[in-house]
Amino acid sequence: MTSFQDKRLLEVFPCLRDVCPEDWAEAKPEVRIFSAKTRLFQREEAALYGMLLLSGSARISQIGEEGSERVVNKLNPGEICALLVLSGLSERDYPAVIEAETEVVALFISKLSFLRWVQEYESIRKTVFGNLLDGIMHMGEQLQGKQTKPMDMRLAEALLRATSEQQPILRMTHGELAAEVGTAREVVSRTLQRFELQELVEKGRGWIRIIRRSELERLFGD
Repeated sequence: MTSFQDKRLLEVFPCLRDVCPEDWAEAKPEVRIFSAKTRLFQREEAALYGMLLLSGSARISQIGEEGSERVVNKLNPGEICALLVLSGLSERDYPAVIEAETEVVALFISKLSFLRWVQEYESIRKTVFGNLLDGIMHMGEQLQGKQTKPMDMRLAEALLRATSEQQPILRMTHGELAAEVGTAREVVSRTLQRFELQELVEKGRGWIRIIRRSELERLFGD
């Protein structure tokens, strides 16, 4: 970020119009670009920065003590990670990692400036805590879905969300899909095998193609 008045930034986060030039300069804003499947934010970055997503999509995952990964939420342009805000305000370590699903453009600002803006600028505070409420509600909905929906439906919904008629190929490993739907890699592999036998998908190393989307939607869609 080299200019205070950046059209793209203010379109995604209009609340930042209220930040005065002096506070903006003190925050040392910097735009960074990340390719798909790269980590853009974890404990080390959270100790120094706040992060705002400008474009692309990312997933927020918690890492268990044994190294297992569990996707807890998604992050889209204009949204702020609830865990980032809560850990910063409570002065605790950031308990997750954020990984790009697509190419991501993100704004990094000084953590101290970010937390001070939340407290001093009403428009930013409303945006942050509105995002926080939405994020917590979404995480609750995801948890309820994982507890009540059968695995076939959860996996099919994940495949349908991540693809389209125009882009039917999903480039993810079985392990990454397992973290997405909250199960073991072996369970995902078995479920995909059933989908393949039903001629709903075809798969290879690191990719899955939806070949009968309408049928997958009919069987497992909302």
